Amino acid sequence: MTSRANIACLGAGRMGRGIAVAFAYAGHSVIMIDVKARSAEDFAKLEADALGEVRKTFASLSSLGLLTEADVGPLIARVSVAPASRSEAALSDAGIVFEGVPEVVELKREVLGSASRQVKPGTIIASTTSTILVDDLSGAIVNPRRFLNVHWLNPAYLIPLVEVSPGKATDPAIIDEVKALLEGIGKVPVVCAATPGFIVPRIQALAMNEAARMVEEGVASAADIDKAIKYGFGFRFAVLGMLEFIDWGGGDILYYASRYLTQALDSERYAAPAIVERNMHEGRIGLTTRAGFLDYDNLDIEAYRRDRLQAFVAMLNQLGIAKPPVLEE
Repeated sequence: MTSRANIACLGAGRMGRGIAVAFAYAGHSVIMIDVKARSAEDFAKLEADALGEVRKTFASLSSLGLLTEADVGPLIARVSVAPASRSEAALSDAGIVFEGVPEVVELKREVLGSASRQVKPGTIIASTTSTILVDDLSGAIVNPRRFLNVHWLNPAYLIPLVEVSPGKATDPAIIDEVKALLEGIGKVPVVCAATPGFIVPRIQALAMNEAARMVEEGVASAADIDKAIKYGFGFRFAVLGMLEFIDWGGGDILYYASRYLTQALDSERYAAPAIVERNMHEGRIGLTTRAGFLDYDNLDIEAYRRDRLQAFVAMLNQLGIAKPPVLEE
Protein backbone atom coordinates (compact mmCIF):
# COMPACT_ATOMS: atom_id res chain seq x y z
CA MET A 1 0.00 0.00 0.00
CA THR A 2 1.31 3.44 -0.90
CA SER A 3 1.65 6.16 1.74
CA ARG A 4 -1.15 8.12 0.02
CA ALA A 5 -3.41 5.16 -0.73
CA ASN A 6 -6.93 5.88 -1.93
CA ILE A 7 -9.46 5.26 0.83
CA ALA A 8 -12.95 3.82 0.36
CA CYS A 9 -15.67 3.85 3.01
CA LEU A 10 -18.65 1.52 2.74
CA GLY A 11 -21.45 3.69 4.01
CA ALA A 12 -21.73 7.48 4.16
CA GLY A 13 -22.95 7.77 7.73
CA ARG A 14 -21.27 9.16 10.82
CA MET A 15 -18.33 6.77 10.82
CA GLY A 16 -17.67 7.06 7.09
CA ARG A 17 -17.75 10.85 7.30
CA GLY A 18 -15.41 10.93 10.30
CA ILE A 19 -12.91 8.62 8.59
CA ALA A 20 -13.16 10.70 5.42
CA VAL A 21 -12.21 13.84 7.33
CA ALA A 22 -9.26 12.11 9.03
CA PHE A 23 -7.78 10.80 5.79
CA ALA A 24 -8.54 13.84 3.61
CA TYR A 25 -6.87 16.03 6.25
CA ALA A 26 -3.76 13.84 5.86
CA GLY A 27 -3.67 14.08 2.06
CA HIS A 28 -5.64 11.01 0.96
CA SER A 29 -8.44 10.84 -1.58
CA VAL A 30 -11.54 9.33 0.02
CA ILE A 31 -14.71 7.99 -1.54
CA MET A 32 -17.75 7.16 0.55
CA ILE A 33 -19.90 4.53 -1.12
CA ASP A 34 -23.62 4.33 -0.50
CA VAL A 35 -24.56 0.70 0.14
CA LYS A 36 -28.29 1.17 -0.37
CA ALA A 37 -30.03 1.39 -3.75
CA ARG A 38 -31.74 4.79 -3.95
CA SER A 39 -33.44 6.98 -6.47
CA ALA A 40 -31.30 9.70 -8.03
CA GLU A 41 -33.13 12.26 -5.93
CA ASP A 42 -32.57 10.39 -2.67
CA PHE A 43 -28.90 9.80 -3.45
CA ALA A 44 -28.41 13.49 -4.26
CA LYS A 45 -29.80 14.32 -0.82
CA LEU A 46 -27.48 11.81 0.88
CA GLU A 47 -24.50 13.15 -1.05
CA ALA A 48 -25.33 16.73 -0.12
CA ASP A 49 -25.80 15.77 3.55
CA ALA A 50 -22.53 13.81 3.69
CA LEU A 51 -20.39 16.41 1.96
CA GLY A 52 -22.12 19.18 3.88
CA GLU A 53 -21.21 17.55 7.18
CA VAL A 54 -17.63 16.97 6.05
CA ARG A 55 -17.36 20.62 5.04
CA LYS A 56 -18.88 21.71 8.35
CA THR A 57 -16.35 19.56 10.22
CA PHE A 58 -13.44 21.09 8.35
CA ALA A 59 -14.86 24.55 9.03
CA SER A 60 -15.07 23.65 12.72
CA LEU A 61 -11.45 22.48 12.72
CA SER A 62 -10.55 25.77 11.06
CA SER A 63 -12.25 27.72 13.84
CA LEU A 64 -10.26 25.65 16.35
CA GLY A 65 -6.97 26.59 14.69
CA LEU A 66 -6.07 23.26 13.05
CA LEU A 67 -6.32 24.71 9.54
CA THR A 68 -7.18 27.96 7.81
CA GLU A 69 -10.41 28.86 6.05
CA ALA A 70 -8.49 28.73 2.76
CA ASP A 71 -7.60 25.07 3.45
CA VAL A 72 -11.22 23.91 3.63
CA GLY A 73 -11.81 23.95 -0.15
CA PRO A 74 -8.78 21.82 -1.13
CA LEU A 75 -9.52 19.37 1.68
CA ILE A 76 -13.20 18.89 0.85
CA ALA A 77 -12.21 18.37 -2.80
CA ARG A 78 -10.49 15.12 -1.77
CA VAL A 79 -13.81 13.63 -0.60
CA SER A 80 -16.54 12.24 -2.84
CA VAL A 81 -19.65 10.09 -2.55
CA ALA A 82 -20.64 7.30 -4.97
CA PRO A 83 -24.01 5.59 -5.35
CA ALA A 84 -24.36 1.84 -4.84
CA SER A 85 -24.65 1.37 -8.61
CA ARG A 86 -21.06 2.63 -9.00
CA SER A 87 -19.54 0.65 -6.16
CA GLU A 88 -17.34 -1.55 -8.33
CA ALA A 89 -15.77 1.42 -10.11
CA ALA A 90 -15.42 3.28 -6.82
CA LEU A 91 -13.65 0.34 -5.20
CA SER A 92 -11.31 -0.42 -8.08
CA ASP A 93 -8.54 1.98 -6.97
CA ALA A 94 -8.90 1.60 -3.20
CA GLY A 95 -5.86 0.63 -1.17
CA ILE A 96 -8.02 -0.05 1.87
CA VAL A 97 -11.77 -0.26 2.44
CA PHE A 98 -13.42 0.66 5.74
CA GLU A 99 -16.91 -0.73 6.33
CA GLY A 100 -19.13 1.45 8.51
CA VAL A 101 -22.70 0.21 8.03
CA PRO A 102 -25.14 -0.37 10.93
CA GLU A 103 -24.30 -3.02 13.55
CA VAL A 104 -26.25 -5.88 11.98
CA VAL A 105 -24.25 -9.04 11.29
CA GLU A 106 -26.17 -10.07 8.20
CA LEU A 107 -25.92 -6.61 6.67
CA LYS A 108 -22.22 -6.35 7.37
CA ARG A 109 -21.54 -9.80 5.91
CA GLU A 110 -23.51 -8.91 2.78
CA VAL A 111 -21.77 -5.55 2.28
CA LEU A 112 -18.29 -6.85 3.09
CA GLY A 113 -18.71 -9.96 0.96
CA SER A 114 -19.82 -7.94 -2.03
CA ALA A 115 -16.95 -5.48 -1.64
CA SER A 116 -14.40 -8.29 -1.32
CA ARG A 117 -15.46 -9.56 -4.75
CA GLN A 118 -15.13 -6.12 -6.34
CA VAL A 119 -11.78 -4.88 -5.02
CA LYS A 120 -8.34 -5.87 -6.23
CA PRO A 121 -6.83 -9.02 -4.68
CA GLY A 122 -4.40 -7.05 -2.52
CA THR A 123 -6.86 -4.49 -1.18
CA ILE A 124 -7.19 -4.50 2.61
CA ILE A 125 -10.74 -4.70 3.98
CA ALA A 126 -11.61 -3.53 7.50
CA SER A 127 -14.79 -3.43 9.52
CA THR A 128 -15.06 -0.57 12.02
CA THR A 129 -17.29 -2.47 14.44
CA SER A 130 -16.40 -3.10 18.09
CA THR A 131 -19.47 -5.22 18.84
CA ILE A 132 -19.11 -7.92 16.16
CA LEU A 133 -15.95 -10.00 16.18
CA VAL A 134 -13.80 -10.25 13.08
CA ASP A 135 -14.14 -14.03 12.86
CA ASP A 136 -17.93 -13.71 12.80
CA LEU A 137 -17.59 -11.67 9.61
CA SER A 138 -14.53 -13.12 7.88
CA GLY A 139 -16.41 -16.10 6.43
CA ALA A 140 -18.15 -13.73 4.03
CA ILE A 141 -14.85 -12.31 2.75
CA VAL A 142 -13.06 -13.49 -0.36
CA ASN A 143 -9.44 -13.97 0.79
CA PRO A 144 -9.97 -13.29 4.55
CA ARG A 145 -6.19 -13.01 5.14
CA ARG A 146 -6.58 -9.32 4.19
CA PHE A 147 -9.51 -8.71 6.56
CA LEU A 148 -9.52 -7.36 10.13
CA ASN A 149 -11.44 -5.04 12.45
CA VAL A 150 -10.28 -1.44 12.77
CA HIS A 151 -12.28 0.33 15.48
CA TRP A 152 -12.18 4.14 15.51
CA LEU A 153 -13.32 6.17 18.51
CA ASN A 154 -15.73 9.02 17.85
CA PRO A 155 -15.08 11.65 16.72
CA ALA A 156 -12.82 9.66 14.39
CA TYR A 157 -11.13 12.76 12.99
CA LEU A 158 -9.94 13.90 16.46
CA ILE A 159 -9.42 10.91 18.77
CA PRO A 160 -5.89 9.55 18.18
CA LEU A 161 -6.51 5.95 19.27
CA VAL A 162 -7.61 3.28 16.78
CA GLU A 163 -8.06 -0.34 17.92
CA VAL A 164 -6.85 -2.95 15.41
CA SER A 165 -8.24 -6.45 15.92
CA PRO A 166 -7.05 -9.22 13.58
CA GLY A 167 -8.84 -12.52 13.11
CA LYS A 168 -7.58 -16.09 12.92
CA ALA A 169 -7.02 -15.79 9.18
CA THR A 170 -5.50 -12.28 9.13
CA ASP A 171 -2.02 -12.12 7.64
CA PRO A 172 0.36 -10.47 10.19
CA ALA A 173 1.80 -8.38 7.33
CA ILE A 174 -1.65 -6.82 6.87
CA ILE A 175 -1.67 -5.74 10.51
CA ASP A 176 1.66 -3.98 10.00
CA GLU A 177 0.38 -2.25 6.85
CA VAL A 178 -2.72 -0.97 8.62
CA LYS A 179 -0.70 0.26 11.61
CA ALA A 180 1.71 2.09 9.30
CA LEU A 181 -1.18 3.68 7.40
CA LEU A 182 -2.82 4.88 10.61
CA GLU A 183 0.43 6.18 12.06
CA GLY A 184 0.98 8.05 8.79
CA ILE A 185 -2.14 10.13 9.42
CA GLY A 186 -1.27 10.81 13.05
CA LYS A 187 -3.27 8.05 14.69
CA VAL A 188 -2.09 5.77 17.51
CA PRO A 189 -3.00 2.16 16.68
CA VAL A 190 -3.13 -0.61 19.28
CA VAL A 191 -3.56 -4.30 18.52
CA CYS A 192 -6.01 -6.39 20.55
CA ALA A 193 -7.42 -9.90 20.38
CA ALA A 194 -10.83 -10.52 18.87
CA THR A 195 -12.80 -10.31 22.12
CA PRO A 196 -16.07 -8.47 22.85
CA GLY A 197 -15.59 -4.78 23.56
CA PHE A 198 -11.93 -4.67 22.53
CA ILE A 199 -10.00 -2.41 24.97
CA VAL A 200 -11.60 1.02 25.37
CA PRO A 201 -15.32 0.11 25.18
CA ARG A 202 -14.78 -2.68 27.72
CA ILE A 203 -13.03 -0.44 30.25
CA GLN A 204 -15.30 2.56 29.73
CA ALA A 205 -18.48 0.45 30.11
CA LEU A 206 -17.36 -0.50 33.63
CA ALA A 207 -16.42 3.07 34.52
CA MET A 208 -19.58 4.65 33.08
CA ASN A 209 -21.88 2.14 34.79
CA GLU A 210 -20.09 2.69 38.11
CA ALA A 211 -20.48 6.47 37.76
CA ALA A 212 -24.20 6.06 37.05
CA ARG A 213 -24.52 3.64 39.97
CA MET A 214 -22.98 6.21 42.35
CA VAL A 215 -25.61 8.77 41.29
CA GLU A 216 -28.28 6.13 41.89
CA GLU A 217 -26.87 5.36 45.36
CA GLY A 218 -26.62 9.03 46.30
CA VAL A 219 -22.83 8.92 46.71
CA ALA A 220 -22.46 12.33 45.05
CA SER A 221 -24.20 14.57 42.56
CA ALA A 222 -23.73 13.94 38.85
CA ALA A 223 -21.90 17.28 38.60
CA ASP A 224 -19.45 16.39 41.37
CA ILE A 225 -18.84 12.90 40.01
CA ASP A 226 -18.04 14.38 36.61
CA LYS A 227 -15.76 16.96 38.25
CA ALA A 228 -13.96 14.11 40.03
CA ILE A 229 -13.51 12.32 36.71
CA LYS A 230 -12.20 15.41 34.89
CA TYR A 231 -9.78 16.61 37.55
CA GLY A 232 -8.79 13.33 39.18
CA PHE A 233 -9.46 10.11 37.30
CA GLY A 234 -9.17 11.51 33.79
CA PHE A 235 -6.36 13.90 34.73
CA ARG A 236 -4.12 11.05 35.88
CA PHE A 237 -4.91 8.72 33.02
CA ALA A 238 -4.25 11.39 30.42
CA VAL A 239 -0.59 11.10 31.48
CA LEU A 240 -0.23 7.57 32.84
CA GLY A 241 -1.68 4.45 31.25
CA MET A 242 -3.95 2.50 33.57
CA LEU A 243 -1.54 -0.41 34.04
CA GLU A 244 1.34 2.06 34.25
CA PHE A 245 -0.56 3.78 37.05
CA ILE A 246 -0.89 0.48 38.94
CA ASP A 247 2.88 0.10 38.69
CA TRP A 248 3.41 3.75 39.71
CA GLY A 249 1.53 3.33 42.98
CA GLY A 250 2.20 -0.39 43.46
CA GLY A 251 0.18 -3.46 42.59
CA ASP A 252 0.04 -4.38 46.28
CA ILE A 253 -1.96 -1.20 46.96
CA LEU A 254 -4.51 -2.21 44.32
CA TYR A 255 -4.71 -5.69 45.80
CA TYR A 256 -5.51 -4.47 49.33
CA ALA A 257 -7.79 -1.67 48.12
CA SER A 258 -9.75 -4.19 46.06
CA ARG A 259 -10.15 -6.49 49.06
CA TYR A 260 -11.41 -3.59 51.17
CA LEU A 261 -13.95 -2.39 48.58
CA THR A 262 -15.18 -5.92 47.90
CA GLN A 263 -15.93 -6.40 51.61
CA ALA A 264 -17.12 -2.88 52.42
CA LEU A 265 -19.50 -2.65 49.46
CA ASP A 266 -20.32 -6.36 49.47
CA SER A 267 -19.73 -6.71 45.74
CA GLU A 268 -17.41 -8.99 43.80
CA ARG A 269 -17.23 -6.41 41.02
CA TYR A 270 -14.35 -4.80 42.95
CA ALA A 271 -12.36 -8.02 43.35
CA ALA A 272 -8.87 -7.94 41.84
CA PRO A 273 -8.14 -10.45 39.06
CA ALA A 274 -5.72 -13.28 39.79
CA ILE A 275 -2.90 -11.54 37.91
CA VAL A 276 -2.76 -8.76 40.51
CA GLU A 277 -2.27 -11.19 43.40
CA ARG A 278 0.15 -13.30 41.36
CA ASN A 279 2.28 -10.27 40.48
CA MET A 280 2.34 -9.21 44.12
CA HIS A 281 3.51 -12.63 45.36
CA GLU A 282 6.16 -12.72 42.62
CA GLY A 283 7.47 -9.30 43.66
CA ARG A 284 6.25 -7.61 40.49
CA ILE A 285 4.54 -4.66 42.15
CA GLY A 286 5.85 -1.86 39.95
CA LEU A 287 8.48 0.85 40.06
CA THR A 288 9.83 -0.11 43.49
CA THR A 289 10.76 -3.59 42.24
CA ARG A 290 11.48 -2.46 38.65
CA ALA A 291 8.85 -4.87 37.36
CA GLY A 292 5.08 -4.91 37.30
CA PHE A 293 2.72 -5.01 34.36
CA LEU A 294 5.50 -3.15 32.53
CA ASP A 295 9.27 -3.73 32.66
CA TYR A 296 11.41 -0.97 34.23
CA ASP A 297 14.66 -2.93 34.48
CA ASN A 298 16.76 -0.68 32.22
CA LEU A 299 14.92 2.56 32.97
CA ASP A 300 16.25 5.64 34.74
CA ILE A 301 13.46 5.70 37.32
CA GLU A 302 14.13 9.24 38.55
CA ALA A 303 14.20 10.65 35.00
CA TYR A 304 11.00 8.74 34.22
CA ARG A 305 9.26 10.17 37.30
CA ARG A 306 10.37 13.71 36.43
CA ASP A 307 9.07 13.30 32.89
CA ARG A 308 5.65 12.15 34.08
CA LEU A 309 5.44 14.88 36.72
CA GLN A 310 6.32 17.45 34.06
CA ALA A 311 3.43 16.11 31.98
CA PHE A 312 1.10 16.61 34.96
CA VAL A 313 2.29 20.22 35.27
CA ALA A 314 1.65 20.74 31.56
CA MET A 315 -1.88 19.43 32.08
CA LEU A 316 -2.45 21.89 34.93
CA ASN A 317 -1.32 24.73 32.66
CA GLN A 318 -3.51 23.51 29.81
CA LEU A 319 -6.55 23.41 32.11
CA GLY A 320 -5.72 26.90 33.36
CA ILE A 321 -5.64 25.82 37.02
CA ALA A 322 -1.89 26.02 37.71
CA LYS A 323 -1.18 28.75 40.22
CA PRO A 324 2.08 30.37 41.37
CA PRO A 325 3.18 29.96 44.99
CA VAL A 326 1.92 32.44 47.56
CA LEU A 327 5.04 34.16 48.93
CA GLU A 328 3.57 37.12 50.77
CA GLU A 329 3.08 36.82 54.52
